[in-house]
Amino acid sequence: MSCGTSITPLPPPPPPPDKSTPSQSSAVNLQALSQASKPEQKSSFSEKRLVGSVDYDKGERRVSVEVSGVGLEKIPARHRLRVQESPWQKDWKVSEVVERVLSLNRWESVDGILNCWAGRFARKNFPLLIREISNRGSLEHAVQVFQWMKAQKNYCSTTEIYNMMIRLYARHNQIDQARGLFFEMQEWRCKPDVETYNALINAHGRAGQWRWATNIMEEMLQKAIPPTRNTYNNLISACGSSGNWEEALKVCKKMTENGVGPDLVTHNIILSAFKRGNQFTKALAYFELMKESNISPDIFTFNIIIDCLVKLGQYERAVKIFNSLVSNRSECCPDVVTYTSIMHAYSVCGQVENCKAVFELMLAEGLKPNIVSFNALLSAYSSRGMYDEAFATFNSIEQSGFRHDVVTYTSLLNAYGKAGQVGKALEVFGMMNRKSCRPNRVTYNALIDAYGTAGMITEAVKLLHKMENDGIQPDNVSFSTLLAACGRRGEIEKINSVLSVAKSLGVNLNTVSYNSAIGAYLTTGEFKKALNFYGMMKSKNVRPDSATFNILISGSCKLEKFKECFENFEEMKELKLPISKEVYSSLICAYSKQGLVAEAETTFEKMKASGCMPDAIMYTTMIHAYHTADDWKKAWDTFNEMEANNVQPDSITCSALMEALNRGCQSSMVFQVAEMMKEKNIPLNARATFEIVSACSLLRNWKVASELVELLEPSETLLSVGFLNHLLHFLGKSGRIETMLKLFHKVVASGSTINFSTYSVLLKNLLAAGRWKKYMEILQWMEDGGVKPSLQMYENVLSYALKDNCTTHATLVKEKIASLKAEAC
Repeated sequence: MSCGTSITPLPPPPPPPDKSTPSQSSAVNLQALSQASKPEQKSSFSEKRLVGSVDYDKGERRVSVEVSGVGLEKIPARHRLRVQESPWQKDWKVSEVVERVLSLNRWESVDGILNCWAGRFARKNFPLLIREISNRGSLEHAVQVFQWMKAQKNYCSTTEIYNMMIRLYARHNQIDQARGLFFEMQEWRCKPDVETYNALINAHGRAGQWRWATNIMEEMLQKAIPPTRNTYNNLISACGSSGNWEEALKVCKKMTENGVGPDLVTHNIILSAFKRGNQFTKALAYFELMKESNISPDIFTFNIIIDCLVKLGQYERAVKIFNSLVSNRSECCPDVVTYTSIMHAYSVCGQVENCKAVFELMLAEGLKPNIVSFNALLSAYSSRGMYDEAFATFNSIEQSGFRHDVVTYTSLLNAYGKAGQVGKALEVFGMMNRKSCRPNRVTYNALIDAYGTAGMITEAVKLLHKMENDGIQPDNVSFSTLLAACGRRGEIEKINSVLSVAKSLGVNLNTVSYNSAIGAYLTTGEFKKALNFYGMMKSKNVRPDSATFNILISGSCKLEKFKECFENFEEMKELKLPISKEVYSSLICAYSKQGLVAEAETTFEKMKASGCMPDAIMYTTMIHAYHTADDWKKAWDTFNEMEANNVQPDSITCSALMEALNRGCQSSMVFQVAEMMKEKNIPLNARATFEIVSACSLLRNWKVASELVELLEPSETLLSVGFLNHLLHFLGKSGRIETMLKLFHKVVASGSTINFSTYSVLLKNLLAAGRWKKYMEILQWMEDGGVKPSLQMYENVLSYALKDNCTTHATLVKEKIASLKAEAC
């Protein structure tokens, strides 16, 4: 049996007759009479039997109370004689009657059972019967029994019965019926008490009708019924469930003023009100006040705080609280909600492995995950496009006894969509319809994104119309997703088509949608259309945000529209919007392209002064700027500053620095950078490899170049023609003919297309080394590869063939020369 959860102990069973070991069955039934400490009462009405069972395999515990009630011996004599003479009358216990009533279908009448019950003649049995049925939560049966009671001659309405019925209606969110019972009980001359008002306030609170709940509280005070702490808690909960956290605080203040101090339940309700009202920062501040007041929080408190931290993006603090709960189980043990909240945090961060680890830890602690927990794990896999793992989780949900909901299907569909598996995504969409699970707007948006990722823009546009036909109005997320896909695919006409559909459907685009459209136009090089759309955005009174200017500034920089780039930046400052790293990087890049290195340096320093710490992209941009200005020393210093600030360089950063060093005639330092890349396992990209070869060429270091050729894989030979020619030329001039040929063979084996210029470099080096026979072989390779050798190439090798008295080759070369001259004529 797992000890991860605390189990409320049952009353001890009677001692066994012998000391033998327990039976092999893992399910142990416990049945004991609860003995009252007081002397035994004569009335059977007070007798209760506690029946419990514990299943150690499943970790389940069940407890039920058997109620006897007033039996045949205690009912009035005139009724007792009547019952004894009839074979149809049964002396059932109250618990037996409840079981028989609940076994009926909803449309079957309860009169047949209740009219055969001898206990109906005892008025004291009626509250017990209603209480037991309401505890089981069956509203339909409780209403039928209540109607039957009121038809009995010996029935006397009591406030207790009405309170139980009002609470039951509240549990089922049937507020009008609960309110109707409140007025009915007064017609039956039952005076409402504090429990009546508490039940009614709780009913309205569940429905979010906090104004009704407040009015009921005022009526309660007018009737001089003092509210209890439970009354205030119900009213605070009513305000909080509607997101009206300000009103909840007012009630809490009034509660304290009236001398009813708040308890932990009150504080949890206030925290929940802050969370529902999206006041996450206030919830954290209130939690700190609780700790200062030495109020010990419970797991419900921590669950609310963890959820608020996740909503604020403070994931590290949330995980820290979770770890403290796991390590200090004696104080407060995390439950399924706690684990699920942390899983959601890892899912949002894209840390799939950590999300899976938390899920497995929850299972190891003996907690049974719910559908929300499974969906959190499925969402984590979905965000990374890990459709195999997502599908396995999808199957395990059904195996665990849960029914797939719309979130489950949408997450699986999204996993296939992100992986470009549109066919599989459509299969999931069809499965939803077969399983009678109606897709929602999020589902359709996920399918739109799947179409967009696969470049199926036309199908995505058609899906917008299908959404409308299915009664689901496309929203800004739908159009933002589609516009971004159009931009990635460079389909300008489809951008205009999507905007037309949005207009026809009456969808008012928000800032995110406008940003997607502007970004799509800039991606396709339509700068004027992007500016016009930005002007339309302002004319519609849609306020641009930081992302808007980030798109405009970076797009202007890439298209070398520097004037507009700086104008947008000035407008951004006027609107007092926060400046992101991307904006600073674009500005530095714009200054660098114009040779304004001083302005780029000033912008870089302003960024650091504003508290925006540079990342690898920012440092790389500055290194590029210094390279443009031929200032290798500042580029080197910037790289050292980057390492001092623990910013990990990447391949692009290192290649930019190498380029600056080579241009500054500091080729020996290129090898230092290459050695550092090797130590930090930074992969070589094409540019870095080219710069290393350039440094080898300048320093005549054929040894490093040869080692580089050995490291190159066939896939890496898919580099630029210039780099390949440069490396072949250097190796040939260095006399490393075999290394040169080895590199050439790797290129041929990789399936790369070799052009005329590459063959020219190779042939010149072979001829210079006197390898004229290999030269002839390469000429034949040229012809076989569909590249026609020039006349000069054959003329260059003719003298070598004649000199070595190689008649066969000389004759062949002469024929080729004659053929080419004839073609030229």
